[in-house]
Amino acid sequence: MLEINGIKIHWLGHASFYLENDLKIYIDPYQISPKEKADLIFITHEHYDHLSPEDLEKIVKKETTIVAAKECESKLASFNCEKIFVEPFEEIEVKGVKVKAVPAYNTNKPFHKKEDGKVGYVITVKDVSIYHAGDTDFIEEMNDLKPKVALLPVSGTYVMTAEEAAEAVKAIKPGIAVPMHYGTIVGSLEDAKRFEELASKYCKVVILDKE
Repeated sequence: MLEINGIKIHWLGHASFYLENDLKIYIDPYQISPKEKADLIFITHEHYDHLSPEDLEKIVKKETTIVAAKECESKLASFNCEKIFVEPFEEIEVKGVKVKAVPAYNTNKPFHKKEDGKVGYVITVKDVSIYHAGDTDFIEEMNDLKPKVALLPVSGTYVMTAEEAAEAVKAIKPGIAVPMHYGTIVGSLEDAKRFEELASKYCKVVILDKE
């Protein structure tokens, strides 16, 4: 767990995170051991390991708000709660949380196409800005995001390799970088350690234990 200014950031495995404050916020819940029911849920795109109805059932309540990429709309139709669908570059505020949708796409592989409208998010909770990159390669839209925390995929195959993610850190300029998207479907702790080795010259790197 990483705590910054009272915001606790828990890694739940793969690309899943739980942000704990006055609000209970989940990002891309997949194969999770649920904690509290969710006030807010962010979904980056419609792939099964990011939009998991089975996992959403564990944490959605009537008062939950789900923020998701527009391509997720049909897969979320059955959930009886507020849903907000966003496009890249869109900025909203929900439950006092400022949200910016950032494009997320592959540049040298076919799995996440730019035209699909998949996203990452810069989520600002009580002045703590957290960038969850989603499934992406190193793209120009990352330049100068300058979040306090960047959650970055490092496993290769479908997303950035550890080496590419370290290069992305130079462009993003976060205060702290946290590797993710390893240990479940592709990638291993070795990818996270390689990322730490390369990226720690640009910012602090924290490898979180899965909870």
